[in-house]
Amino acid sequence: MPSNKSVSDAPIVQFTNCRILRDHQLQREDLWVREGKILNPEKLFFDEKGSSDVQLDCKDSIITPGFIDVQINGGFGVDFSLATDDFKSGIDLVSQKILSHGVTSFCPTLVTSPPSVYHQVLPQISVRNGGAHGAGILGAHLEGPFISKEKKGAHPEHCLRTFETGAFQDLLATYGSLDCVRIVTLAPEMRRSSEVIQELTKRGICVSLGHSVANLSQAEEAVQHGATFITHLFNAMLPFHHRDPGIVGLLTSDKIPAGRRVFYGMISDGIHTNPAALRIAHRAHPKGLVLVTDAIAGMGLAPGRHTLGQQVVEIDGLNTYIAGTKTLSGSVATMDTCVRHFQEATGCSVETALEAASLHPAQLLGIEHKKGTLNYDSDADFLMLNDSLYVQATYIAGEEVWQQDASGM
Repeated sequence: MPSNKSVSDAPIVQFTNCRILRDHQLQREDLWVREGKILNPEKLFFDEKGSSDVQLDCKDSIITPGFIDVQINGGFGVDFSLATDDFKSGIDLVSQKILSHGVTSFCPTLVTSPPSVYHQVLPQISVRNGGAHGAGILGAHLEGPFISKEKKGAHPEHCLRTFETGAFQDLLATYGSLDCVRIVTLAPEMRRSSEVIQELTKRGICVSLGHSVANLSQAEEAVQHGATFITHLFNAMLPFHHRDPGIVGLLTSDKIPAGRRVFYGMISDGIHTNPAALRIAHRAHPKGLVLVTDAIAGMGLAPGRHTLGQQVVEIDGLNTYIAGTKTLSGSVATMDTCVRHFQEATGCSVETALEAASLHPAQLLGIEHKKGTLNYDSDADFLMLNDSLYVQATYIAGEEVWQQDASGM
């Protein structure tokens, strides 16, 4: 067969004997990869008269797009909300360790902190591609400090702020820079929040509603001004009430602008949300559900005391509390665990569970043309899973960056 070298010298890898998640279905097809991108085999055969250089037998694995975690506060002893001299090595450690849990890109998340922390930490976060060094960084998620005192959850009250005159300038002064910021969580009932939402949206930053006592009309107004996400639905917001469903009501609101979709994060760890609540949300608005870990520094560590920004937290099994209280403070669940729990709790299809951790977060961030799918020309960030949805291998840009060893460790 003629060589494919005329178009590119890069080798073509053909992954065979697998089921690929494409167009919302697991399809028995091969996956073709060249130069970090997913290749259209028809173009290869008919236009380039080419073929694969390497064939890999996937042994009947499921191949799914890599998981994208848009809310992760740290893990493995690293807290993204602590300004340390070796912050970069901390973020590198987390990005390396989450590969084994199927995360190929993420948004490091900072909880409510003093301005000095943002000023120190944010310049040390840079958007970068993933690889053997670890998962790609899509930009920071700033959760607070412009949130409600009543629904602060694990956020330190003395660091909370409101918008004063010149609200957007307040926000800029607090954060110091928005260069690497991808998501900002705020409470939409705050005065002057509308102008802030508009300014952030104008800059391509996703605005998320959370830690809030907003009623439904305040939430709808925020969406009309550009907000597109809800931070950990049900947690740190008014409970659903039939006369005013609050932020939760956005899932079935008829006031969402045409052509727009509201996404919502869910911590599917079996602790933060009762399985019945997970089912209600999923059935009400399946296309908006985004699985997030909301993981804290204690993820991957033994039970005991750890930090979350300015607070001390205690891990007891899968529960994490602010020390000395019963206030939940983030999770220690990994993304692959959340996917399996979501699928089990809702009885949804495997495809639906996988898309909640890949396609939906990519759509939320507007990067679905390159991540979150296995469409032709998209980034070859993908996972091999067994039928029980355990990660066997993780690939970024077509290169294997993690593999389950034979002992199953």
